[in-house]
Amino acid sequence: MAIAARSLLRVDSGGGLAAGVLVLLFRRELRAIEALTEALLLFTGAANVGYGLYSGSLLRGVPAAGALRALVVANAVWAGVCLVLAAGTWGGASAWGTAHLAGEGVYVGLLAWVEYRSFWHATVLR
Repeated sequence: MAIAARSLLRVDSGGGLAAGVLVLLFRRELRAIEALTEALLLFTGAANVGYGLYSGSLLRGVPAAGALRALVVANAVWAGVCLVLAAGTWGGASAWGTAHLAGEGVYVGLLAWVEYRSFWHATVLR
């Protein structure tokens, strides 16, 4: 796999793991600041850790093109979920809470787009 592709997977994995662990560790403080439910913060934190572990697992060896495409699709879906959650909590969450969810949706959506351009049409990744 090319160095740029490995770097992209590191960004994906590191971002997911860092965001997930931080949200899980500081969910009570975030709940107070963002006015999001603890259940929602647990859900998003755990999902981020799961994404980080999956994308990190793709750094071992040469990942199958299908596994990389699955990551692209999962990131695109998660971006949509985050934006729907941001819209759904509008008015109940603080501006920080809405910005957290919407910001994550935009970040992951951009990551999905970059990964799509890098991985989708590749037949062999080395």
